[in-house]
Order: sequence, then structure tokens, then C-alpha cells
Amino acid sequence: MTPTKKHKLAGQQMTGAEMILQVLADEGVDTIFGYSGGAILPTYDAIFRYNANKPTNEQIRLIVPANEQGAGFMAAGYARASGKVGCFMVTSGPGATNCVTPIRDSMADSVPVVLICGQVARASIGSDAFQEAPVFNIMSACAKHVFLVKDPEKLEATVRTAFEIARSGRPGPVVIDVPKDVQNWTGIFQGSGMLHFHGYEKRLAALRASRITKSEAASFFKLLAKSDRPLIYAGGGVITSNAAAQLRSFSKRFRIPVVTTLMGIGSIDTRDELALHMLGMHGTAYANYAVEDCDFLIAVGARFDDRVAGKVSEFAPNCQAIAHIDIDAAEIGKVKPAQWAHVGDARTALEDLLAYGEGFKKDFSRWVKHVLELKAKHRMNYNRKSDLLEPYYVIECLNEITQGEAIVCTGVGQHQMWAAQYFDFKHPRTWITSGSMGTMGFGLPASVGAKIAKPDHIVIDVDGDGSLRMNLGELETVTTYQVPVKILLLNNLGDGMVRQWQTLYFGERFSGSDKSLHKKDFVKAAEADGFQFAKRLRDKAHVKKTLEEFIAFDGPAFLECLINPNAHVYPMVGPGMGYKEMVTGDYIVPRKIEQEKTEHEEVDMTKIPDLF
Repeated sequence: MTPTKKHKLAGQQMTGAEMILQVLADEGVDTIFGYSGGAILPTYDAIFRYNANKPTNEQIRLIVPANEQGAGFMAAGYARASGKVGCFMVTSGPGATNCVTPIRDSMADSVPVVLICGQVARASIGSDAFQEAPVFNIMSACAKHVFLVKDPEKLEATVRTAFEIARSGRPGPVVIDVPKDVQNWTGIFQGSGMLHFHGYEKRLAALRASRITKSEAASFFKLLAKSDRPLIYAGGGVITSNAAAQLRSFSKRFRIPVVTTLMGIGSIDTRDELALHMLGMHGTAYANYAVEDCDFLIAVGARFDDRVAGKVSEFAPNCQAIAHIDIDAAEIGKVKPAQWAHVGDARTALEDLLAYGEGFKKDFSRWVKHVLELKAKHRMNYNRKSDLLEPYYVIECLNEITQGEAIVCTGVGQHQMWAAQYFDFKHPRTWITSGSMGTMGFGLPASVGAKIAKPDHIVIDVDGDGSLRMNLGELETVTTYQVPVKILLLNNLGDGMVRQWQTLYFGERFSGSDKSLHKKDFVKAAEADGFQFAKRLRDKAHVKKTLEEFIAFDGPAFLECLINPNAHVYPMVGPGMGYKEMVTGDYIVPRKIEQEKTEHEEVDMTKIPDLF
């Protein structure tokens, strides 16, 4: 935001690079994740000079990853854990293009990050100069906004504006492409000022002013009064808007159970009796059954995505009305029509409903009793007598140690779902994963960013062998900067989620998913990168003791668990199917003992939507 008083450095001469650094400092940036190169060198030199005469607590820390993609996911992990804007900085050409995936990932999950890219000099743009790439064109399809700074007089205001756009409204990534000659330009630092986008500012002002009126609240509570089985469906928007406290108060006040999306985990304490954990493709059976049974669905910061809604026509089949609160008007009615809707911030919306509903009384105890029975009967379970090292058991044991207090980051695959299902989360911003994009390689660098943002928290990267390989080079980053993250590798010798789909729907034709012939010794790799704690766990009997040592170790720790390679993620709602066709496996009790499809029945994938 624009300072209210004159900046102490206003009127001083600075290079463009120095202006960038000063604005970053003014915006509260304490860490930059990035990899240098020719086109961004002036700004990296400015980082060195900025820090030269400052005490450590006033310096901007620079974390150099193994790859620019790692820098992007570190910035995202930092942003997700802290709620602040994450910042990363790379050079032109391949440096910038390596950031496409983290930018798109952040856009899909509404994560506020700012990427500063070096670019070739203005006179060379469009000439296919060395390490030139059309960053504006490439990133415009992936980011919330992209700036190409052609006028150096606007550089300072551009950087300040980028941060405001990244964190305001529905948050998202903003890219600033800065030609090298603009970084070297010398001008007068203003200390204030922003660019103006009147359309965006008007929409933002409307969002900030948006409150639920008395008549709108009356309509909502009329629907709630008609309901006997209301259910809250909480998404990532609750986390983003810092509305977890209000959601918990709303649930407790009216005694309404809560299901969450993958990105909404942490909205409610998972140990709360009204918490039904995650719904959807790999949601808990009892959450999905509650969705089937509810008659009034209250969606807060959720978008009815394909992994939740599945076969849309059969989603919440007994629901008589849907209420939808979201900051993005485009999400209202996009998938499911809503009988009541509010476009605005989830936090203020829930505050308004709590205030207006002060006198509302209705007894939902029969519904709550039904839900608690669902939780008891259809609880998460697995083969507890197995002699093999089961991933579920490993996570359960780790959960006993962390007690819902750890920040858990994940890669993408089966391990991601097991972590979501079997960990407890007491607080928001303690579950950090790639949701919409499902980006393998996310977990390790994200955990670095999360730990830097929250140094006093235990931060665990739960990863898979396939996902970890994607950004394995960041193991060295962990030890270089002595970031004490705990890396738990659940190694099933392959791409487990792909293999699971191939088992269920492709006649066990394991094309490209079996990595058993690969020769990677992950423990040796960790040791080579400087890990003092690097162990392999095979024996079920040693799990608890080893995990305690793993968490207690003073520094970065790496633990590989050689798990049952045939372990599956259950429950599972197959592609193009509704919740009534949910497969619960052999150990989670289904509503119907005899399920329509067996585990190994092949399905014609050409006749159903491709949701994988």
C-alpha cells in the first residue's frame, strides 16, 4: 500500500535495480528465492550491496536453488505458510521459462507470489537475442498479471503495484519482466506511487465493500430453517481469506458439520466432532456419504472442481438448495447452480452471517448424530495385520508424534492423498500441497519455503519416489542453507497413483509406471548432499522409534520408507462416476457390502470423461 508519509529515501538517485530492492524491502520481503544469470545480474548485485551494511535482521535473505522451478515452489511454500507474498527472481530465457509451472501452479491455487525476471535490453527484444524468451506472451496465459517494464520511470511503481495485485482480491502470481538496461538505468526514487488499473480497482473496491445485507441474510437463514441436514463445504478460499476462525465459529454456533476440499484442509480442526475431513475422489467415505445425505450445502471458498463434484448431475443428489460464498464471481454457478450466493471475502461474509444469525435457533442434533454414526461406521482403515510396511501406518505413527501441529508439505501422487487422509491438522496454513495443477516435484522445495517462513514449526515433506526425483537437486539446497526440514520418502518403486489407475481401469498394463529397474539409492543421494540423518526403514517394528529420532534430529533429516508397492488410495470415486459408486477397498466399510465394480474390472476409458 502507498505509504502515508514521505519515504526517507525519496529524492535519492538510484539505479533501477536498487529501486527494485528498496520496494521489495518496503513490501516486507525478507527472503528472495532465485537463480542468477546475465540479464538479472544488476539486480543480484543490488541485493549484495543492499545487504552489505545492514545488520543480519534487516537483510534480505537470498536462497539459491538448484533449479528455477525450485525457486518458484519455495516462494509458493513461503506464501502458503505465512500468508505473505512470496518473491522469486530469475534471469531471462530458460530461467524465466523454468518458472512457467510454478506460476501456473500458484494461479490455479490462488497463491500470491511475485516473480521478477531479467530480460534482454529493450533494443534487443524481438531479435532472438541470447537467452531471450517472450515472457509476457508465455506468462500472460498463466499469471494473474504480467508487466513488461519498457519505461524505467514506471519501474518503481510497477514493483509496488505487482505486490498489491498479487495479494488483493483472489490472490495470484504476478510477473515483472525487467530489461537489463532498465535495471541499469539511473533515476530519482519517489518512495511512493502505484500504477492505476481503473477496472481492477473498481472491482476490488466493490469486493472490499461487499457485505451481506439484512435481507440477504434473511434469505440465507430461511433456507437454513427449511433444512434438516445442512453441510458446510469449505475450500481453499477459507484458508486464503484467513477465515478459519470464523468458519469454526459458524460450524459450532449452528452445529453444522464440515467437509473440506484438499486445499481447504485446516479450515477446521480435523479432530473436531463436526469435522468430516476431505470430500471428493479420495475423500473419506463418511464425508462423501454426508454429501449424499445433506439437503442444504453451504459452499465457502470452494469451486465445485471435478475432483469434488465428479459426475455433476449426481453430486449431492438430495440437496434442496446450495448457498455459495466466493470472492470470484466467475465461480458462482459455474458448475452447480446456487439458490443463494454472495460474492465477497469469506471472512467478512461469515462474520456477517454470524451477526445476523444471532437469534437463529434450530435443532440439528438428529443430523449430527447421523453424521457421527457415519464417522464411526465408515472410518478410514487399512490392513493393520499386514507384515509389510504400509504407508498408512507410517503416517498414523508420525501423526501421533506431531499431534496435528506440524506443517505438512507433499509432492503429488498416492503419498499426497495418504497424508491428507491420515494426518490431523489443528491449524490453517499447515497443509501445503499442489492442488489444482497436481505438480510432481512440489513438496521438497515448498517445504524449504515453508520452513523459512515458519522457522519455529516442524516442517515435513511427505514425498514419493517419483515426485521427489523431479526436484531432487533441492536436497543440496536444504543442507547448503541448513534448513531443518524433515523429508519422509514413501518409496513404492514406481508412480503409484498411475499404477493404481492402470490396475483398476487399464487391465494391469503398467506402461511407463514401474520404476523398479531404476537404481536410485535415495539414502546415498541424501548423504552425498550433506544430510547427517539419512536412513532407510524396512521393518514395521522399527517405525515408531525411527520416526521419533527423525523428528527429534537437530537439523535436516531424510528418512526413506520402503512401503508396500501395491498399497492403494481408498476411498476412490472413479472417473465419470458419482459418490454412490465409490470404491472403499477391503478395509473401509461401505454402505453396500457388494460393490458394483471389483478392483480389477477393466473399464472402457474412451466412454467416460478423462478426469485423471
